[in-house]
Amino acid sequence: MTTNNTELVRAGLARRYRAEKRFRLYGLGAILIALVMLLTLFVTIFGSGVGAFTATEITLEVTLYPQDLDPKGNRDPAVLASANYRKLISQAMKELFPDVTSRQDKRALLGIVSDGATYEARRLVLENPSLIGQRIKLTVPVSSDYDMLNKGKIDKSSAEHERRLNDKQIAWFERLKDRGMISTTFNTRLFTNADSRQPELAGILGAVVGSFYTLLITLALSFPIGVAAAVYLEEYAPQNWFTDLIEVNINNLAAVPSIVFGLLGLAVFLNIFGMPRSAPVVGGLVLTLMTLPTIIIASRAALKSVPPSIREAALGVGASKMQMIVHHVLPLAMPGMLTGTIIGMAQALGETAPLLMIGMVAFIADVPAGPMSPATVMPVQIYLWADSAERAFVERTSAAIMILLAFLVFMNAAAVVLRKKFERKW
Repeated sequence: MTTNNTELVRAGLARRYRAEKRFRLYGLGAILIALVMLLTLFVTIFGSGVGAFTATEITLEVTLYPQDLDPKGNRDPAVLASANYRKLISQAMKELFPDVTSRQDKRALLGIVSDGATYEARRLVLENPSLIGQRIKLTVPVSSDYDMLNKGKIDKSSAEHERRLNDKQIAWFERLKDRGMISTTFNTRLFTNADSRQPELAGILGAVVGSFYTLLITLALSFPIGVAAAVYLEEYAPQNWFTDLIEVNINNLAAVPSIVFGLLGLAVFLNIFGMPRSAPVVGGLVLTLMTLPTIIIASRAALKSVPPSIREAALGVGASKMQMIVHHVLPLAMPGMLTGTIIGMAQALGETAPLLMIGMVAFIADVPAGPMSPATVMPVQIYLWADSAERAFVERTSAAIMILLAFLVFMNAAAVVLRKKFERKW
């Protein structure tokens, strides 16, 4: 009988060990599947967006004719700014292709050069009017279709009606490349320009500045309010039905869809208070409402982690309750509070839906001058570019996603570093 029982126990243990091994394999398999999917996502985004960090440029020899730029010769900045620089670019292109005579072909030939060439020529003349009358070398971006052609995104072997550039346009571009006038450089405009209708000129600077102002307002409001609310609920509030109701509502607000906060901002901040639409100050207020529950919950958890002996020791040596909280409890709980705040700010950085409701989806071609100026933010900029039909905007969409992910990874890494650095073992 003893032998039979021992065999039964051993058989049961073997089954349990096999089941435990299978369970570990299931967990490992789930992790591997998640990593493969995440890696596939990153590779897809990187493969689509890496091209946006390079730009195709053309170097032209442009003659700055005085009769076109400054007929009176008085170097009036208003006259220089309103001159027809596009005509100078057109003349430079015609000099390169004297065999192009028809109006339609001339228009198509000028289409090789981006509209940004006129802005670059105007900038150079306004900065240095002494260039008028000289022949200068002007390096400017090509239009987006030719940029895609240079990057191999247009199949030249496909049928002519299936691509945006015909054989004649491709032949012109190849002739320019053979003359050494086409170059590929790092795309600084992606980081120094605001949004534009032309993909080759579009950049993220306006969205980055808009995100900075929005998050600055969010941090300035949500952190002190969230910490103060957590301190009151944890240290001062009596335990009754009213505080229980507040706690339940705070926990529920953390799970409310973000677009609801956008509707609240639209109804209150825009319609009732008449605040400016598309302004970072309104976006900051909306994101403050959204991140407050996260910060309050994290701050309360940090306060609870401080041992009661710290409070008792401070009160025992004669400190008031406020002195005990300010000088002893808060410094020990601050790492957890900062971690929760950074996570909440990272969540706010990636939000789109609430900002769409308050009008931050508008096309903004200028870098915002302040929190009250019209602006957009990085997630909304990605949404706008993803909705554009131009093939070149696909690159910029993926590049902006890469940059946004880098910011999010940095903020989450900062939260981990802060927690590890200031964490105390009790």
